Amino acid sequence: MNFDFSYMVELIPSILKYLPIVLYMTVFSFILAIVIGVLFAIIIKNKVKVLYPVSLMLISYFRGVPSLIQIFIFYFGLPQLFPSMSTMDAVTAVILALSVRNAAYLSEVFRSAFTAVDKGQTEAAISVSMTRWQTFTRVVLPQATRIAIPPTGNYFIILFKETSLAFTIGVTDMLAHAKLEAAATYKFLEAFLAVGLIYWAATIIFTYIQSKVEWQVEKPYR
Repeated sequence: MNFDFSYMVELIPSILKYLPIVLYMTVFSFILAIVIGVLFAIIIKNKVKVLYPVSLMLISYFRGVPSLIQIFIFYFGLPQLFPSMSTMDAVTAVILALSVRNAAYLSEVFRSAFTAVDKGQTEAAISVSMTRWQTFTRVVLPQATRIAIPPTGNYFIILFKETSLAFTIGVTDMLAHAKLEAAATYKFLEAFLAVGLIYWAATIIFTYIQSKVEWQVEKPYR
């Protein structure tokens, strides 16, 4: 068996230097995905005229097209239609592509969470002279958030792993660095396994944090 364990261990610190750029893309994509996903969910739940069919079409598209193709379209394709976007860097393209893709999935999570809140509570809030905005922010949203946290946390982890596609358009991330090291030493198994272990360890940490957040949110209901 030709496996250099010590080389793999020595490679991990150099790969970890690129973890910040991965987390940067993940966090910003996730924030945008939540914002866009909530907007989609509100539009679909209330069946807003004109925007409703457009939202359904966009959600269907972003769900149906692979992440890699969407990244290519944002980075290589859109500047062809809009020359002003030619200055967009690769990291921004990845963030935009992954945010709208995951927003398409999160929109269903949020819509289901809003629907799960008993309509009677909304009617009761309005009956005591609360505005619809107050009812949404003070009654519906807190309960819907509690319902949406578990699946939303899972999509954060999925998005974190999807950022590994960024190297395909020239972003120097953990996978790109590992690939360069492997090309120089021909120790592909060790290099890619090192990246895999880092992603695995980070996923375990994120899962632990998610469980703690869920526990805190559920605390008032126990």
